[in-house]
Amino acid sequence: MKLFKFFGSVNKEMKLVVWPTWKENRRDTWTVIATSLLYAIFFALVDWAIVAILQAFFMGK
Repeated sequence: MKLFKFFGSVNKEMKLVVWPTWKENRRDTWTVIATSLLYAIFFALVDWAIVAILQAFFMGK
């Protein structure tokens, strides 16, 4: 059956996968968290600046 052949092939491929170590996984996770925080801070500052500029322009403050 094709289904059994497919799962056999998947099992064979999964044995060839090189999984990251716990140390690599932890490092990559912290990199993603830090990058996400930096982007969040950057875009919050840009948003704040755009709002301030638009309010000054339209409200005359």
